[in-house]
Amino acid sequence: MPHVPASTALQRFRVIDLTQVRAGPTACRQLADWGADVIQVQMPEHMRGDDTLGGQDGSDYQYTHRNKRSITLNLKEAEGIRVLKRLIATADVVVENFRPDVKYRLGIDYDSLAKDNPGLVYASISGFGQTGPYAARPGFDQIAQGMGGLMSVTGMPGDGPMRVGIPIADLCAGIFAAQGILVALLEREQSGKGQWLHTSLLEAMVYMMDFQTSRWLIDGEIPQQAGNFHPTSIPTGVYKARDGYMNIAVFGSKIWERFCHILGAPEWIEDPRYHDKAARSVNRDSLNAEINRRLAEQDCSHWIERLNEGGVACGLINDMRDVFKEPQVQHLDMVKTVVSNRLGEQRLVGQPVQLARTPSDIVRAAPRRGEHTEEVLGELGITSAQVADMKSAGVF
Repeated sequence: MPHVPASTALQRFRVIDLTQVRAGPTACRQLADWGADVIQVQMPEHMRGDDTLGGQDGSDYQYTHRNKRSITLNLKEAEGIRVLKRLIATADVVVENFRPDVKYRLGIDYDSLAKDNPGLVYASISGFGQTGPYAARPGFDQIAQGMGGLMSVTGMPGDGPMRVGIPIADLCAGIFAAQGILVALLEREQSGKGQWLHTSLLEAMVYMMDFQTSRWLIDGEIPQQAGNFHPTSIPTGVYKARDGYMNIAVFGSKIWERFCHILGAPEWIEDPRYHDKAARSVNRDSLNAEINRRLAEQDCSHWIERLNEGGVACGLINDMRDVFKEPQVQHLDMVKTVVSNRLGEQRLVGQPVQLARTPSDIVRAAPRRGEHTEEVLGELGITSAQVADMKSAGVF
C-alpha cells in the first residue's frame, strides 16, 4: 500500500533512510512517527551484513522501524546508485550513517545530491564526527559513553566505571539528528535551500553530560561517581523502606523542612550537621543512614503517600513489568497497538510528546526487508517490466 502517515504533522515530507543499527534508524523513526514518508533503503537479503537489531522479527527491530517502508537496492551496482539518486530527487531528507568516506565514494554526498535537489536536507550521523583525528574510527554506543564522560560518573564510588543500561549515546544522537532535520526544514521555508547537518555519538554524549560539563568548565571540578545519590543535592537518591527501595528527591530549604517533619525528625532542621545544603553535603553519609533508619519503620506505599501529600518528590523503583502497571503510565496512553502481517498484534511505546491537533500514532508495523521495493519503484514511474529486469540483474 502507499504511504500511510502516522500523523498529519510531517506527512508532506519524504525521508530516505540509508542508516543501519540504532542511531540513524532512531532519527528516522522520530520522523516516521510524526507522519513523514520514511523509505528505508537496505542491501538485498543475500548481501546484507549484520545490520539488524536482533533479527527482523525481533522486538528491538520491530520497535525501531515501525511506520516505515522498506526497499532493497544493491548500492555496489551502478544501476542501484542511479535508482537511489532518482529516489532522492523526490525526497526532502536523506539520513545516513556510513563511514565518513563512503558517501563520497558512492557519489551520494550532500554536494553531489544537492546539485539536482537544492532543497535537500542531508543528515549524517557518525561515531566521532565527519572530520578530525577520530573521524575514521568505528563508533559504538559504549565507546561514546566512556569517552564522553558518562561512565566516569555512573556507578558506586570505588567500584570502577559503569555503563548506563540503555544505548543512550545512540538514542540521543538519533534524537538530536531528528531535531536538526526539523530545524533545517523550518529554515528551508525561508531560504528555499537545504543544507548538510551532522552529529555524532561523541557529541551527543558530551552534550548530555549537561551540568557535569559546567562543573568542570566553569568550576574546575572533576565530577566523581555518586552511586544512587545526587552529587550536589542532598538528600536525593535511593532509600530503603521496610519492604523495598524508593527514590526521594529533596530540593530547597522549604521542602527539606517538610521532609523532616514527615519523617518525624524536626530536630534535623536546626541540627548544625544538616541545617543547610553545604552541611548536608559534608555529612551526607550520616544523614542517609538516619533517613534509612526512619524509613525502615513503614512500607514504601506509606511513605510515598505521605511524602507526596507534603510536596516531596518520591516514587517506586520499577522493573519494566511494574512500569506498565503504574496508573499514570496507563493514563498517559503510551502503549500503542499495531498489527504485523507476519507477527500479529504488537504493543509498542509511542512518542512521549502529545500534540493536541496532530497527534502521533503507530499505523504500520516494521516492514520486512524490501517489502515495498516494487511499490516505491512504481511511484518513480519505473514499469513492471523494468522492475523485472532490475530484479534479474541483481539491482535489488
